[in-house]
Amino acid sequence: MKNISKYAIGLSAALIVGCASVPPPTERIAISKVALDNAVSAGGPEFAPAEMKSARDKLARANVAMAGNDFVNAKWLAEQAQVDADLAASKSRTAQAQKAALAVQEDGRVLQQELDRKSK
Repeated sequence: MKNISKYAIGLSAALIVGCASVPPPTERIAISKVALDNAVSAGGPEFAPAEMKSARDKLARANVAMAGNDFVNAKWLAEQAQVDADLAASKSRTAQAQKAALAVQEDGRVLQQELDRKSK
C-alpha cells in the first residue's frame, strides 16, 4: 500500500511540474495573427464577419491568457483563433468565387442575347 501511495504522489508531482513547464505559445499566437491578417486580406470582414469576430475575440483572449502566464489556455485559444480565421478566409474566397461565376454567367447571357439579336 505504501508503494502505491508513493507512486501516486510521484505521479501527481510529475503532472504538476509538467503542467507548470508549458512553454509560452508565442509562435502559435504569431501564426494565429498571420491567419487573421490573411482572412482580412481575403475579404473576411465583408464575407465572414461572424468568423472574423470570433477569431479576433479568441486571439485577444489568448493574449490575455499569455499575460497571465496561462500558457495552456493561451495556446488553445490561439489555435481556435487560427481555425476561425482560416474558416473566414475560406468562406470569403468561396463567396468571391461564386460572385465571379455569376458575373461570368451574366456576361455569357448578355453575349448570347447580342448574338441572337444580330442573327435576326
